[in-house]
Amino acid sequence: MPELLSLLGLFASAFGAASLLPLQSEPVLVGLLLLGDIPAWLLVLVASIGNTLGAVLNWWLGGQVDRFRDRRWFPVPPAALDRAAGWYHRWGRWSLLLSWAPIIGDPLTLVAGVLKEPIGTFLLLVAIAKTARYVALAWATLSLA
Repeated sequence: MPELLSLLGLFASAFGAASLLPLQSEPVLVGLLLLGDIPAWLLVLVASIGNTLGAVLNWWLGGQVDRFRDRRWFPVPPAALDRAAGWYHRWGRWSLLLSWAPIIGDPLTLVAGVLKEPIGTFLLLVAIAKTARYVALAWATLSLA
């Protein structure tokens, strides 16, 4: 039961971190890796799925941006949205491989929704990027522990 709660907490933090909320999942993953109670591959899998699904929420919000953009609660400032749109226009769907990156990653996933990137392509590129980040973090954590 404690393992299930740990996995649910990791999933929630990874989902929230990929959304437009100011959350981080890396400390949760590192802490669970260092505890060693749950296999690293399972932790990486759960974090990757949660983070990718959080990005899907951004993609969906992007598709709705014209309805929400002017709302006070909308968490992406116009300048960040414009910057992400510039990256997306310059590099196209391949910019989604930067969806793991701080500052630009979440707005990129939102812009992909605004620009109607097909969900299949979106999922593939974002899942690759997010999983690679968690694999690298797990490898670094376990190598240094």
